[in-house]
Amino acid sequence: MPEASEIRYVQSGEVSIAYRTAGEGPPDIVIAPGFVSHCEELWRSPYHSAPLRRAAAFGRLILFDKREQGLSDRVGRPPTIEEMRDDMLAVLDATGAERPVIFGVSEGGAAAILLAAGNPERCSHLALWGAYPRITKAPDYPQGIPAEVMERWGGQLAAAWGGPVGIEFFAPSWQGDPAAEEDWARLLRLGTSPAGAAALMALYKELDVRDALPLISAPTLVMQRSDDVIVPRAVGRYLADHIPGARWVEFPGVDHLIAPLDAVAIVDELQEFVTGTRAARPAERVLSTVLFTDIVDSTAHAARLGDRAWRELLDRHDALVEEQIEQHRGRAVKSTGDGFLATFDGPARAIGCASAVAAEVRVLGIDVRAGLHSGECELRNGDVGGMAVHIGARVAGRAGPGEVLVSRTVRDLVVGSGIQFEDRGAAELKGVPGEWQLYAVRGRDRSGRP
Repeated sequence: MPEASEIRYVQSGEVSIAYRTAGEGPPDIVIAPGFVSHCEELWRSPYHSAPLRRAAAFGRLILFDKREQGLSDRVGRPPTIEEMRDDMLAVLDATGAERPVIFGVSEGGAAAILLAAGNPERCSHLALWGAYPRITKAPDYPQGIPAEVMERWGGQLAAAWGGPVGIEFFAPSWQGDPAAEEDWARLLRLGTSPAGAAALMALYKELDVRDALPLISAPTLVMQRSDDVIVPRAVGRYLADHIPGARWVEFPGVDHLIAPLDAVAIVDELQEFVTGTRAARPAERVLSTVLFTDIVDSTAHAARLGDRAWRELLDRHDALVEEQIEQHRGRAVKSTGDGFLATFDGPARAIGCASAVAAEVRVLGIDVRAGLHSGECELRNGDVGGMAVHIGARVAGRAGPGEVLVSRTVRDLVVGSGIQFEDRGAAELKGVPGEWQLYAVRGRDRSGRP
């Protein structure tokens, strides 16, 4: 796994710009950062570093902090797009990156566009993620969002700065995950200030680089998620339609940040675009049924019992769950602290396991909730990932005490098994596009068919 260099500085006019590199080129890949950057914290974060480390595995990654953010000089105002372009050029000169891949993320897309159009000799490829040439509506630009929405977001950010403010539109799939929320809040605190964030939102309202789009000659890749909460899909399509020869790639989901869910797949798309080949993926992709369980009110139980008694109860719980997973021919992927993630090659066995666990843990004086979903999973180094895992976790989160809740996919796969369900209606799952029909397991029919 590539490691990052020490933080270094380069002068851009009178301003010191912080930067670092990771991996070896060619190609060189410079990230034009979005809303908030901190090139030390981004590399440290387990939530934000995955796409960066993946990019550094096939090229030399170059990270820098915009002026007024992260480790760069604070000058009392956000940079203009031209200043950000000039700062990027200074970093390229300092690192000897003559003609790198310019990867513009969100707001950084505008600076990347300006560099690619005005300095084509310094850009081999242009890649854009969740980017926009203009974010607010105009008479000739109905794709944008209303200016008053930007003003409202700016006020919300400034008022709640310090916590995971804005996570509901930057990364909705992270909502409800305490570790992810704190990681996001820490990046914001280190990256800028409440006044800095408000000034950025004001800057975004005026940003417009549409005139530069037809002048881009570098091969261009435009990517975003289909239901991005911040940047409408029509805005991404506008970029792809107005940059000559641009390639459009759409990923499912609602998150604006690259990091959640399919971050590595996004960088794989970038690698193929730049090099013509994808990395040999050691992961195996298989159809599996994913089971999540967790103890209901575990914090209250722990407080009531005390550390020692709670640990003993957890050990008994873990042994019981692992025994049921083994009996139902599943694989215990990992403990989640007060629950388990397991996979099964048959959904009926997964339901049987979940139902047995829900029934048997009651002798311990506790209830568990369980959720199941079937879909394509990625097996990597003993762990499991992919959208199916994310959906399984969200389904489990909607289950009640002692309940086994499944997606419609699972129900459809066990038709004829005798397993009975109660329709729980359609639900929205955080971070997952569309509505999902959910069903509670209600046992088997009288035939007792397996």
